[in-house]
Amino acid sequence: QVQLVESGGGLVEPGGSLRLSCAASGSNLRYYVMEWYRQAPGKQREFLARLSVTGSSTYVDSVKGRFTMSRDSVKKTMYLQMNSLKPEDTAVYYCKFTPGGFWGQGTQVTVSS
Repeated sequence: QVQLVESGGGLVEPGGSLRLSCAASGSNLRYYVMEWYRQAPGKQREFLARLSVTGSSTYVDSVKGRFTMSRDSVKKTMYLQMNSLKPEDTAVYYCKFTPGGFWGQGTQVTVSS
């Protein structure tokens, strides 16, 4: 069983940056594929980025070049560095570990002036 707790969300102006964290409990976390999703009001949850067990990363076009995933195996924490934020990035952001489909509770990101 894995428990995930996200943090780092908040209010930021357009063009600003935030770093989201996803702290995980459990063992052998290196065997999990780690992903970030977001859900904007009135929209479906959408996939953003994936970090494979080998360390390779994949991003959707809308965040490529602006968002970067990383992980700290010692701290059992995954990160999402978000730069050049836009109002359309406003959403609740979720982390997910697979296999098992473990989700965090979400953290709100609001981009507004």
